Amino acid sequence: MVIEQLISPIVPTLMPTDTGNKALFLMEENNLTQLPLIAENKYMALVQENDVMDWNMPETPLSSADFLYNRPAVLATAHPYDALRIAHNQNLSIIPVIDHENTYMGAITAGELIRYFAEKSGLDNPGGIIVLEIEPRNYSLYEIARICEIEEVLIISTQLYSNKLTGMLEVTIKTNRTHLDALTSSFERHNYKVKEVYGEQGEKEDVMSRYNMLMNYINM
Repeated sequence: MVIEQLISPIVPTLMPTDTGNKALFLMEENNLTQLPLIAENKYMALVQENDVMDWNMPETPLSSADFLYNRPAVLATAHPYDALRIAHNQNLSIIPVIDHENTYMGAITAGELIRYFAEKSGLDNPGGIIVLEIEPRNYSLYEIARICEIEEVLIISTQLYSNKLTGMLEVTIKTNRTHLDALTSSFERHNYKVKEVYGEQGEKEDVMSRYNMLMNYINM
């Protein structure tokens, strides 16, 4: 899927002749803090609510404003990952979409982008999550997938994060299983450090938990 298919029909645009007050009105009416400024179908700037509110001439046209220098955008043919990177780096709630001639194609909202990744990453599917901490030189997605296959666990999605403080890679694996005790043990047997596990407790841990609760009750 390309970004063009995620364009939202609900994001209004501003023109250079619109005043700062109109910009604030449209932002409030549509529950947005950013709006694209368009002139003759060309993308000019992304107008920020804070900039307009700090402007001492909100009753005048936006063309006279001195804050129209921010022009974040993503190409219509790009992948949603590109939009996510731009939105994250610049803290955007609106990501303008343009073509190679800077023609404005529309905009996508951060909410739609998050929804897309939630659906495509399988986050709404049942299953547990396991996080491995690995030295970069030892990282092998093939090896990780092989261990999961041995334990008959299906990998729904993976995410890779480079921890700048530790220099280690953190591999987050979303699986189709809620009980991950066997997979955790298998990773540890293969000398992987299991940093975090999110899933239901295994049978052994559940029995011990119930036993400890009973002993605590008896000793009260």
